Parts: sequence; structure tokens; C-alpha cells
Amino acid sequence: MRYLCEAYQLGIAIRDDLQVTDLLTAFEKLDQSVETIHDGYPAWHPGPLSFRAMVLSFIYLEITGDSYASFTRRLKRQPEIATSLGFSRVPDESAFSRAWRNRFDDAAQEYIQTAAHFVVKEVHDFDIPAPEVRPKAEIVDESPVEEDSVEEESFSQDEIVQTTRLARDHAFGYFDSGRAANASYEDARFCELQTFMGMVGCGTAQGAARFQYRRGDDYGPHGDTHLRAVKQFDPDELIEGFNTTTDRLLSVIASEASFRRPVTAAIDITTIPYYGDVEEMPMVSGTKDGEGRAFKFATLSIIGRNIPFVLAVELVRESSARDDNRSNQIHRVVRQLVKRAKEHVPIETVLCDREFDSMRVFQTLSNLDVNYLIPKRITSSEREALKRMDEDNQEVAVESASVHVEAGSHPMRFLYVPSTSGEETTVFATNLRVGPEEAEAFCHRYRWRWQIENEYKSIKGDFLAKTSSKDYRVRLFYFVFAVLLYNIWRLTDFLLKAGVDGGMDYAPVLTAGECVEIVVSALIPPD
Repeated sequence: MRYLCEAYQLGIAIRDDLQVTDLLTAFEKLDQSVETIHDGYPAWHPGPLSFRAMVLSFIYLEITGDSYASFTRRLKRQPEIATSLGFSRVPDESAFSRAWRNRFDDAAQEYIQTAAHFVVKEVHDFDIPAPEVRPKAEIVDESPVEEDSVEEESFSQDEIVQTTRLARDHAFGYFDSGRAANASYEDARFCELQTFMGMVGCGTAQGAARFQYRRGDDYGPHGDTHLRAVKQFDPDELIEGFNTTTDRLLSVIASEASFRRPVTAAIDITTIPYYGDVEEMPMVSGTKDGEGRAFKFATLSIIGRNIPFVLAVELVRESSARDDNRSNQIHRVVRQLVKRAKEHVPIETVLCDREFDSMRVFQTLSNLDVNYLIPKRITSSEREALKRMDEDNQEVAVESASVHVEAGSHPMRFLYVPSTSGEETTVFATNLRVGPEEAEAFCHRYRWRWQIENEYKSIKGDFLAKTSSKDYRVRLFYFVFAVLLYNIWRLTDFLLKAGVDGGMDYAPVLTAGECVEIVVSALIPPD
């Protein structure tokens, strides 16, 4: 197993250099040999490229997740990198493809993956600043765990139940409807019923009936009583309750040394379809296809190297006369989300999609002292820049610009980088100082946004109760509690992992379905 020892030594050398320099420079400084692995090309092979240079290149590719085409373009733009790696000429894309298939045996491929995956894990586990490095979740095995695996044996059912209840106990009791003190049911009962409905996936009438059947007629309210009570929760008070609950949940996580700050966050908007009459329904918005109608909710979530967790929720009011929040003023939603989230954790960078491509959004984030990375819509200005890049045979470009709006001004940059498909160019806006040489690697962090899509899928598929109510207060209450249950699930999963080895991979060890069963059993005792 000497070749694995050498692979780890090479990974350690890269990791140590990353403490003080960037990834490419770390590779340029490497002087370790690769003598323990075998070159699959015979000595008489016509003009083979340096075996060591190919090994180092594949380790780099495995660390960054770059494609052969992307790496080849980088070497052509910066031939000095190819020289420092040990290439006598710049290889083309097919050379890498052939080498992996024909030149590297199983041991050589394991060597490359061992060294690279060690670096990726070390960067994320110890918060080493290396934006070029791919997300840890991309190299962690997320396949289903076998029943006899060590990880599955690490958690007993009692441990899972105890941890889930601990999370639940930190989440209830902070929602105040403002109802009279002598009301038939305290607010906690309505919270319990809402939780039950969300986790068993039913509507109000059916959920209330099933809840009463298990707990007794006197314990839980009827469905219509539940809806009337939900409407008593002032939206601002509801959000404040969620905010307080979030702080309590994070206080549990913050006690673990593996919870890292500051965080990378993603802001996005999800929709809940609405099919009723839209008259006097200012909270209902149009959908992207121009034909549908929906309630829209914006969230800010922790992503990247930390525990997936929703820090803030806001109902998007696109055309409400009540607060004059027109559709082009989404920056107000962004301001509210970031301000609330910063009450819990410091935020380093915010990632948004093109829906947030707005000078007002850029300035709002700058005023809140956070970095941003947002893809830009292609307008005439961008098309002109792309035309110049094509004429100059450029694949990456950085243009300096500035934002000037009524809320202030700040310098920013537009980053023109190859898309992940390699077939076109994507334009990003950022307020960070990024040069052409690091622009493509810097934009790789945008891939972390895929986590929020999975987040919405789980919130709406596993935890959201059904309702046909037209009242936005009901819709907001239902969505907020679905997010709360999602956070409980993620907190429980984190605590289980921390209790075993302190690890914090994105893939959960406790499925949403298992969390549903346990929380429901805690709400409703067995017969």
C-alpha cells in the first residue's frame, strides 16, 4: 500500500500550501515524486506526455471538478502553468481522455482520487480558503447505507428518537397568536396539530379529525377552529416566532466545534400554486410562464460547507398596495432576509439566481456588508462584451463597473466565464475583487446553489400541509411551519453526526421520512 501512503503525502503537501496560496500555485510548488504508481504506456510509446504531469493534472481536475475541456482551455491561456506542471507541450482534451482510459491502471486511479479527495475534505473540514475546490458533497458517497454498515450501527433507535425530541423541544413555544388567555386551546396545541398535518401530508379537516382520534376530542381543535386560530397569527409576529425558534435551534448547533462561521448563503424564491379567483388577492403573484398564479416565498439558507439550514423566510408581495412592494423592488425582500439572517450568523457571501439581477439588489447587499455572486441577464451591453471576447479569442474576461442608485453606490465586476456545459459563456456580477486568472475558479462556488433546490423539494414534499385556503395568512403559516420541520430534521441529522464523529456531510443519515415518523410518534403517543 505504499502508493496510498505517497498519495496522502502529496495531498498533505497541497493542503499545507493552500493555507498560504492558491491551488494552482500549490501545484506549481510540488516536488513530490509519483514513483509508486505505474505508467501504463510502454517506453516505446510515441512521444508520451510527462507521466508525472498527467498525474498532477488529474489530481487537480479531481479537486476542482473541472472538465477536460475547461482545464485544457486554462492551459492554453496560461502555458506557463503547463510548463510548471512538467508538460513539454499543452495537451489537448483527447489526451486526457485517452490517458485516463489507457494509461492509468486501477492503482493509479485510486492514487489520484485518494490524494484529491483528501485535499477536498481537508479544505472543507478546516475551512481553508480555497474557492477553486469543489463541494465536499460531490465526492462523498451518498448511496443508500446497507443495514450492516458501520454508520447504520452507530445510531440506535433510542438515540434517534431522543435527538429528534431534543430538536423538537427547541422549536415549539415561541409562536403567539395574541388570543385571549382563557381560550379553549393554547397556541402550542395548534402548533402540534399543524406539525402533525404537515408530517402526515393531509389537509386541515382530515388532519384535525385524525389528531383528535389519537389524542382525544378535548386535546385538539376542530379543523375550522384551527383555521380561525391560524388567521389570528399576525404575519410579522409569525416571522418573529420563526426567528426566535431559529436562534434557539442554532444555539444547539453553535455549541459544536464543527459548525463554521461565517457562512455562504443562498437566497431564492419558491412558489405554491394557487388556482382560485385572484380578485382582491394582492398576495397572489404571476408565475414565470405568464399563465399560472401562485403564492411566492423567499428564503435565505445556509449552504456550502455548513449544515443546510433555513435562516429566514419572507412572503413575496409583488403587487401589494399595503406596502408598495412592486415587482421590481425585490431588493426589499433581500434586505429583510439578510438582516434577519445576520442576527443568527455572520454572512460572508450570498448567492442568488437571475431573478435577483438588479442594481438595487446589488446595492442592498453591498450596504449590508456582504459579498454577492449573481448570474446576469444577457442584455445589449453583455452581448457587445461577448462579441469583443470572440474577436479577441478570449474565453474569460472581467469588466469593472459600478452601481449608482438612490441607496448608494459601490464598485463591482462582471465575470465572463465558460458555462458548466462548456458550450457558451455565463456572466456573473460580484462586488469582490476578482481577476481574469481566478474568475472561472471563483464562479465554481455558484454550484452550491443546487442545495437549495433539494431543500425546497423536501420542504414542499415532506413537511408542507395541504390547504386550499385563499388567505395569505394561512398560506404563510403553513409554509413557515414546513420550513421549521425541515430545520428540525436537519438539526437532528447534524446532532447525530456530531455525536458520532463530528462530520458534517450534506447527505443526511436520517431521512426526512424517518424524522416524520419519530416526530409524529412524539406528538401522538401509541395506543
